[in-house]
Amino acid sequence: MIEDYWPYVVIIVAGWLATDFWRWMGVLAGNRLQEGSEALNWVRAVATALVMAVTAKLVVFPTGALEASPLWLRLAAAGIGFAAFLLSGQRVIVGVVVPLAILGAGLIWL
Repeated sequence: MIEDYWPYVVIIVAGWLATDFWRWMGVLAGNRLQEGSEALNWVRAVATALVMAVTAKLVVFPTGALEASPLWLRLAAAGIGFAAFLLSGQRVIVGVVVPLAILGAGLIWL
């Protein structure tokens, strides 16, 4: 019976080593960084770059229902949403709702 479950144990252990271990190491190292230090600024820059890379990939190469929308609509929604985010004083809710409304209206109109 244990032989049936060993692949799941391997997946759980490998998943933990690949994610949680490094997260805890980041927490331990992050506690030693001072606010405003160059190292913390670098970490923030890398995290922001990773988020933006994933966002760009989703806009340019979408999957699922978003794949049916034209590229110009996705780019326009992202650009107008970003402009609205900046004009609203960087309110996240505006940066989320505006592009969704543009995408929804564009998909209905097309």
